[in-house]
Amino acid sequence: MGVTKTDLFTEEQNRLALIAKAFSHPARIAIIHYLLNANACINGDLVQELGLAQATISQHLRALKDIGLIQGTIEGVSVSYCINPVVWKEVSDSFNELFGKFESPESKSCC
Repeated sequence: MGVTKTDLFTEEQNRLALIAKAFSHPARIAIIHYLLNANACINGDLVQELGLAQATISQHLRALKDIGLIQGTIEGVSVSYCINPVVWKEVSDSFNELFGKFESPESKSCC
């Protein structure tokens, strides 16, 4: 079996790429905004709030849940979602570390 392209990169680089991919759709950003503003577990509110079909929202929730950014609980036929605080902190720290590595050059342009 050959080397895959992801094998060329560190675990952290691959993880950040997956997270960035999850952030790459405006519906997912809207879901994250909604969860952050609610600061609580929510369930069916997203369909009315975003104006997207339930199936579409479910797909976006799945993408966010797959990377661990949100978590859900099932109560009967209802599923509630909220931000996973542990993963949110890890993601925040990872991106802050990445963005913090840039040092602005003394001159106006580096090229």
